[in-house]
Amino acid sequence: MTEPAHTPILILTADGFEDSELLTPLEALRAAGHPVHIASLATGELTGKHGARVRAEHAVADLRAADYAALVLPGGHAPERLRHDPAVQALVRDFVAQGKPVAAICHGPQILLSAGVLAGRRATGYRAIHDELRRGGVKVEDAPVVVDGNLITSRHPGDLPDFVAALRARLEGEGEKKGE
Repeated sequence: MTEPAHTPILILTADGFEDSELLTPLEALRAAGHPVHIASLATGELTGKHGARVRAEHAVADLRAADYAALVLPGGHAPERLRHDPAVQALVRDFVAQGKPVAAICHGPQILLSAGVLAGRRATGYRAIHDELRRGGVKVEDAPVVVDGNLITSRHPGDLPDFVAALRARLEGEGEKKGE
């Protein structure tokens, strides 16, 4: 069946997100038939680094990972605004613990690091955070996309085609497992 296409995907972000790192996955996932919800620390309008506007229709404190098929963490300045929030950290830990796809790009892996789910794992991110990731026990790879179990990470907007393809492949793989 097509159950995963009906289970929403969550994009968690804040003001200052990197526009393309939110909009490209949002559009690609919706085009593939996935409902996508946007959440932040509070509901309301969010503005990207380059002026894109989206509406956060959910506050992170009200969400449960069980209600979503996957989590997407765009980069830009948003991860710095989110990473130390206890509700954000708890939600991220729940997604990872449930084995659901968690896709973080650019500075997005900083949220994973603050949630305590990256130590000992392989990942990538924006070059400026590589040292921080290494200090956090991450096996950093400089590649367009790194998939380690349910974690998908990429470096920057130029990697979006690989990032989105890896997320879609993981979602389709989940669908095949459920359909067996």
